[in-house]
This record gives sequence, structure tokens and C-alpha cells, in this order.
Amino acid sequence: MQDILKVLNDENIDYRIIKHKRVYTIEEIKDINLDKEGLIPKNIFLRNANGKAHYLVTCSPDKKVDIKSLASTLNSTRLSFASPERLKKYLNVEKGSVSPLGFIYDENIAVIFVFDNELINKTIGVHPNRNDYTIFIRFNVLVKLIEEHGNEIVYLDI
Repeated sequence: MQDILKVLNDENIDYRIIKHKRVYTIEEIKDINLDKEGLIPKNIFLRNANGKAHYLVTCSPDKKVDIKSLASTLNSTRLSFASPERLKKYLNVEKGSVSPLGFIYDENIAVIFVFDNELINKTIGVHPNRNDYTIFIRFNVLVKLIEEHGNEIVYLDI
């Protein structure tokens, strides 16, 4: 988490951080009323059939992600959920704490970030790679940081 805060502070990014009990699901986030602070998106880390492409899909919490359709839209082979080992390797994160802020650990710039168009111009809440804190940040600022890091970004209507 300190690495993420350092990046945000070094870049003079305006953000708000909230400490809370550990949460693993969108339902748990709603139970502690964290979503009243801003939109808390759902994050899904996927891999393609041969494990050479990885996607972090971030969308509104009420959306259902059709993985088969998404694979077609992305011109990818079959997609499936990435293993905990891949989560750790590519984003330095454990299951339940997946976050687009994990881009800072993607040393090989291997992860493709897929964002729901609905997030544009919103303030969103994302974990700083641990699920007992949430950082609220403008979506467009987050995207700029990811672009500067060099990761590919795809915008879709999910």
C-alpha cells in the first residue's frame, strides 16, 4: 500500500483514503455503506486460454460480465479467471483485493486494463492492493496514471 500512496503523493494526486473492516465482495462494501462515498467498481482479473494475455476488467458493481462475449469483443481466445498465483505475479495482490492500482507492480506492462465506459468522469473507490482500505480517486486521473505507466487500456460498454 505504501508504494501506491507514494505514487499518488509524488504525482500530487487528489485522493481520499478510508480505513474499514476487510471486505471481499460488493455486498460487504454495501453493508458498511462504503459506496455512499463514491462508486465502488467490480474488478475481475482474467487470462486468455494460453495464459499469455491478462485483463483487468473494471466495471460498475451491478453489471454482469459475460466472459464469453468479452473474449469475442477483445479478439481473445477463451477467457477464464486468473489463478491466485497470477494475481500475485502481475498485480502483487491477493484474491479479494484486486485493483487497477496494481498497475504499479506490472513491471512487464503485461496487463490490459478494460474499463466500462460508465466509469468515465466519476469518482471511484479502489483498494490500494489490500481490502481494508479504499482510495477514492477520479477515474480520469487513475487512467492517466495507467497510461503513463504504459499499459494498454480498452474502453467498452459492459
